[in-house]
Amino acid sequence: MTGRPVPAPALVALGAVSSQCGAAIATKLFADVGPLGTVTLRLVFATAALLVAVRPGRTEVRRLSDRRSLLTMVVFGLALGGMNLAFYEAIDRVPLGVAVTLEFAGPLALSIATSRRWADVLWAVLAGGGVFLLAGGSLLGPLHHLSGAGVGFSLLAGAFWAGYIVANKETGRRFPGASGLTGAMAVAALVVLPAGLATSGGRLLRPGVLAVGVAVAVLSSAVPYSFEMAALRRVSPRAFGILVSISPAVAALAGLAIIGQHLSSLEVAALVLVMAANVGNVWSSGRRAALAPGQGPEPPVPA
Repeated sequence: MTGRPVPAPALVALGAVSSQCGAAIATKLFADVGPLGTVTLRLVFATAALLVAVRPGRTEVRRLSDRRSLLTMVVFGLALGGMNLAFYEAIDRVPLGVAVTLEFAGPLALSIATSRRWADVLWAVLAGGGVFLLAGGSLLGPLHHLSGAGVGFSLLAGAFWAGYIVANKETGRRFPGASGLTGAMAVAALVVLPAGLATSGGRLLRPGVLAVGVAVAVLSSAVPYSFEMAALRRVSPRAFGILVSISPAVAALAGLAIIGQHLSSLEVAALVLVMAANVGNVWSSGRRAALAPGQGPEPPVPA
């Protein structure tokens, strides 16, 4: 007798907590190996962990002979690697909660772009107001202390995140279990490894650095990506974008609890606006469209 599958909202919530705690811990490596070295450790160790856990067999390897499946996995890996690198460059410059709030513009834009309802314009405006409080304050005037480069990297990470959502879902259709995720993680690791070795060299092999790198890989990559892959098999990309609306709040709490980052009232207001936009989106979409665990996933709609 098999138990019921874990609901998609629970998978996304657990993934968010794991991911943001891992990101907060990752900042402790920046002084030694920088964001690029940290991303390299994260992706390499996450790939190794997934290879051990998944153990892709001949069936999964044969799927690589299909050019479309291989291309899908490679695109997924490039989106994954780009998202990680841009995000780590961001949190080296701005608080974790701020980076995730801005990064979240990517999946939120995907959620709204795949909607057919004019009412979602309201939620887009609300979220845009939150993003402007952060990005506009840094780029258009000295409203607060945020780094313009950090804001830019956060928004770039959001763009990669939107691509990751769609590519993740398509990869899950073409590869069984987490084998597609494992292959994509390997692609991302191979892309960043040469640059990571060139910039950090032997510092990557220090025992303390390796230990933290393993923890970051498990918390930030292996656990959340596996949970998200499972969730995306049960809900559409739009619904997934709605479910991850808790990420900015989780990131702010992780930043406060683990590395002592406090957000200003302006930054908290921006975070609330972005999250409120997602709450409004899920409310107006209706429960059936947002969380339909008994139905098959909808095909991704190009943004």
